[in-house]
Amino acid sequence: MKVILIVDDNSTNLRTLGEMLRPFYRIRLADSGAEALRIVGSQPQPDLILLDVMMPGMDGYEVLRQLQADEATRYIPVIFVTALHDEDSELRGFELGAADFLQKPVRSAIALSRIRAQLDAKEVRDSLRKSNRTMVSQMEEGARQLEVAQMQLLQSEKMASIGQLSAGIAHEINNPIGFVASNLSALARYLQDLLAVAALCAENPGGRDAEAILADVRAHLRRIDFDFLREDVSGLVAETRDGVDRVRQIVADLKGFSHSGDSEWVWADVHAGLDSTLNIARNEFKYHCKLVKEYGELPHIRCIPSQLNQVFMNLVVNAAQAIEGEGQITVRTECTGDNSVQVSVSDTGSGIDPDKLSQIFEPFYTTKPVGKGTGLGLSLSWGIVERHGGSIKVLSEPGKGTTFNVRLPIDGPTGG
Repeated sequence: MKVILIVDDNSTNLRTLGEMLRPFYRIRLADSGAEALRIVGSQPQPDLILLDVMMPGMDGYEVLRQLQADEATRYIPVIFVTALHDEDSELRGFELGAADFLQKPVRSAIALSRIRAQLDAKEVRDSLRKSNRTMVSQMEEGARQLEVAQMQLLQSEKMASIGQLSAGIAHEINNPIGFVASNLSALARYLQDLLAVAALCAENPGGRDAEAILADVRAHLRRIDFDFLREDVSGLVAETRDGVDRVRQIVADLKGFSHSGDSEWVWADVHAGLDSTLNIARNEFKYHCKLVKEYGELPHIRCIPSQLNQVFMNLVVNAAQAIEGEGQITVRTECTGDNSVQVSVSDTGSGIDPDKLSQIFEPFYTTKPVGKGTGLGLSLSWGIVERHGGSIKVLSEPGKGTTFNVRLPIDGPTGG
């Protein structure tokens, strides 16, 4: 049964309206505005309110204003019950959100008809709001699932890229590890020679005097070629430190590139992302391609760095694989106007046939041999750049090479 709250400071009016409506509805009564607000905040919440306008303390207009200000009560229809007959009073009530007016003395048939009409309208509005909430919830869930699927696809492509580059990455790590291990062996021998010197200085067998001990030390230093050892140790330590730093940088770049949960928009250095990506992909091009970096002055841009790095990785690896024999890869950056930057990756490879240019961004389209690509790299790159509010264009001529131009807004996507 629908619940109606009657609010009036006159007990006779409360009783009269209550008796009129009680056969049809569940009735709750309030003799003041404050009491009405208290009842509305309790259960069962009324489906409709009959509200007197002229009340001491808090009039009906203020009660309605507070009801409209609360998300939990703003959709309860309010019918003003008043002895006021002027147009201004009604206009003020409607502007505040009143659903209707009933004039005192209230006529039963008219009151019941208007109450029924407002309750029917409320039922329709409630149903529409519920449907709307359901649709919004379904859309949000669909968007969330799509986002999760896209992130999983991006992560799968990242790991596929790492897998395809794994041999080269292992080579890039093994080289410095190899000479670090060799250097450590040499340093271990040198340490034994130096410890022998320390032992000679520390011993004093048979009360030998200092001159005799010093003579033995000098003889030992000549045997181990101390001047060469001192110079070589410095070089070995510096080389070992460089090797460790090289491995550390590769691992850091790999960690950043393969990170799965990085979807936060931040202000980032495009050049740092490019250098990190080139470091990972270095073995793909270093033996047969000359790398030319033509970096312009760029501001930091608002982006998701790990996703842009994946775009750069796809373009650089594609460029390296497009070059048979010797060639050159050029990575160029520049500002384009006041609001965007451009990253260009050019190669001197085989180029792309004109009839295939329109297909290269399609999912699963690839001209590479089996095992050389997933066919998703350029498609995902297109999606990433589009998500960033940018554009990616390709210029290619068979036999002369290809250039990919990635333009990105400095401030990120509008509304992103």
